[in-house]
This record gives sequence, structure tokens and C-alpha cells, in this order.
Amino acid sequence: MRKKISAYWLSQIGGWLFYGLTMLFFLFVFEQKITSLFYTRIIVSILLGIIFTHILRKIILVFQLKPSENKSRWVLLVFFVIIICLVYSFTDSAIVEWFKLYDPERKISFQKRAFFNLANDTPIIIIWVSIYIVWHYVESARQQEIDKVKLESLVKELELKTIKSHINPHFIFNALNSIRALVDENPERARTAITELSNLLRSSMQTEKLEFTSLEKELDIVKDYLALEYIRFEDRLQVEYDIDEDTLDQIIPPMMLQTLVENAIKHGISKQVNGGVIRIISVFKGDHHELIVQNSGKLQTTINSEGFGITSTQNRLKILYAGKATFALKEITETIVEAKVILPITID
Repeated sequence: MRKKISAYWLSQIGGWLFYGLTMLFFLFVFEQKITSLFYTRIIVSILLGIIFTHILRKIILVFQLKPSENKSRWVLLVFFVIIICLVYSFTDSAIVEWFKLYDPERKISFQKRAFFNLANDTPIIIIWVSIYIVWHYVESARQQEIDKVKLESLVKELELKTIKSHINPHFIFNALNSIRALVDENPERARTAITELSNLLRSSMQTEKLEFTSLEKELDIVKDYLALEYIRFEDRLQVEYDIDEDTLDQIIPPMMLQTLVENAIKHGISKQVNGGVIRIISVFKGDHHELIVQNSGKLQTTINSEGFGITSTQNRLKILYAGKATFALKEITETIVEAKVILPITID
């Protein structure tokens, strides 16, 4: 608040001093005789201008007369501007008269002086009001833009938190179902699965605090997840990796690759009697980073069961990359479904 007041007074004093210097400039240009009385009258005009325009500003603030679509506010503003102009001119003329700040040989009546002052001072007051209104509009538009950016940022942050809050429970429930299937038939493997789940939960809790993580760290989570799922699927699950080592430092949204792999198992491998293959590919193509998950299965099955995995991936990419990243799910052969994420390359 203090900074705004300082800016206002700097503009107020500077503007009226500029007005006084402008009057002196034109007098010099037109070679008018300047006396000490004239300097005094300029100082009086500047001081009165500062006082009365400040009063006008207070009136605008108190009566909330900043122009809007409400016509009555415009009318009231014009009314107060007229009043200020009249009082300003009358006061200026009265001071000149009382302190005899005029050339006795060229004395005019108080009424004429007041009229001339009104004619000369009114445009200055109108200019002041115009500048004040324009400044208000610019400041208001700037503040609205700042508020808009803050609101958009807040909405994105809330959306991301909402998406993240769904990812981990969604994964946990699937993992627990895998463990439950092993409890009776193979307790030893169930204990191993619990250990794997513990590692995964620890990793996911660490990445939950981040908006991005490296592909290398994400792959560690995926490998733990697949090790857990392998206990359930055994030989029905085959995993292949085609990872360009140069892509390991690339940043991606945490748990996104794990979500795609989970979706591939749930809607692809688990639907196949003989299981199938999960192939994870990470390569550079042109000026983009392509992250691909291929799985055995049919696209029709995946579409009918689309659910949270695909939706969350699309939403996160939209929020985090603002249209610079894309996601596509398609059937590249009759038996292979591919989920491809194309991300901008990050350079350290």
C-alpha cells in the first residue's frame, strides 16, 4: 500500500510541476515579461492544483466513482469534476485578489478573473481526471491478468493433486488384489510380493512430492511393479526393454509410465489366455522424446475398459505441457496395442 501511495504522490507532484514549467516555457517562447508576481501565482496554482485534485481523488474513492457501465456513476463523476473546477478557480481568484498578486495597472474585476481562471483551469482538471481514469483501467487490467494467471495456476495445481490422489490408490488396489491371489496358494511368494509392494509404496511416496521425475527413476518403479505382477502371472508375462540410454535423464510425470504399464497388463495381458508381452520403448525421434508401451491384446478390449489409466495420462499431459505433449493409443497389429507418449526434449 505504501508503494502505491508513493507512486501516486510522485505522479501528482511531478505532473503539476510539469504544468508550471510548461506555462513558463510558453511565456519565454512568446517573449512575455515575467515578474516575481507571476512566479508566485504559478506556485499558488500548482499548490491549489495538487490540493483540489487530491480532494477529487478522495471523492472518487469514497463514492466509488471509478467509471463503469453504471451511467449514474459517470453523471456523478462529471458533477464533482464541475464542482472542483468551480471551487478551484474561485479559490485561485480569491487568493490573487486578497494578496494582490496582480499588476495594479492591469487589474481586472474578481468576476472576470474567476471566469478566465475557470476557462484556463478546467481543461487541466479534465486532463488530470482522464489520466487518472486511464491509469485506473491499466492497473485494473494488469491486476485482473495477474489474478487470472494465479487462478489458472491454482486450478492446475488442484487438478494435478486430484489426479495424483487417484493414481496411488488405484495402483495399490490392483497390487493388493495380486497379493490376495497368492496368500492361500503360495504364502512364501505372497511375503515376497508384500516386500515388493513396500518398495513400490516407498518409491511412490517420494515421487508424490514432485511434478516431474527422471525416466531412470520411473523405470526403477516400473521394474518393481512388473516383478510384483510376475509373481501373479509367472510365465504368462514377458517383459522386453528397448531403452535408449541417452533418454534416461529425460524428465517425465511421476507414475505415468507405471500407469501405462499397469493399464497394459490389466486390459491386455490379463485378457489373454496365454498371457503376452509387455515391451517398453524410450527413444528420441527428431526433436521429441517418445515413450512407448506395447502389449499383447486387442484395442477393442482396451477401449471398452478405458477407465482411469488412460484418462489420467491425457489429463496430466494437458495440464503439465499445455499442448506440447501428445498421447495416442492404437492397434499397430492385430495382436499388439501401443500406447505412445510424445514429450518435448528436456536439456539440462
